[in-house]
Amino acid sequence: MKSTIDADSRILSCLARYSDMVVRIAFQNVKSRAEAEDIAQEVFLRLFTRRPDFEDDEHEKAWMIRVTVNLCKDYLKSSWFRKRADLGDNLLSRDGNGEVLDAVMRLPVKFRNVIYLHYYEDMSVTEIASVLQQKENTVSSWLHRARKQLKVTLTGGFGDE
Repeated sequence: MKSTIDADSRILSCLARYSDMVVRIAFQNVKSRAEAEDIAQEVFLRLFTRRPDFEDDEHEKAWMIRVTVNLCKDYLKSSWFRKRADLGDNLLSRDGNGEVLDAVMRLPVKFRNVIYLHYYEDMSVTEIASVLQQKENTVSSWLHRARKQLKVTLTGGFGDE
């Protein structure tokens, strides 16, 4: 009984710590607030049903990110997603960073993920490579290409600005 209570409190702690991060990662992948919230719910449902043992807080965070990214990939591959009509659920320009966020959201998913994890979650290239299960050189290349695309988009194609 005590171990169940400890596991439940650990899950509630995960929910409090990572819910915003999971929703943000899902949103920047699927570009829909409602779908992002559904994916976040599925992430926490998997946490509750599978109850994985984590080595430390970093392992826990990496698991949350990995499951979120995988569920987003599954969603984007689904036939429902490919056949639906977009109703213009555009929540990108809510704050003063609308132009930057809009430019980031136009990047390919793999680039959006590395930009988000590097700049918003303060993860190193090594940590991102581990979470996304990619080589460090691949992540570095994606980060470089994403920055280059953002620079072109945000400066209007002029490299000297």
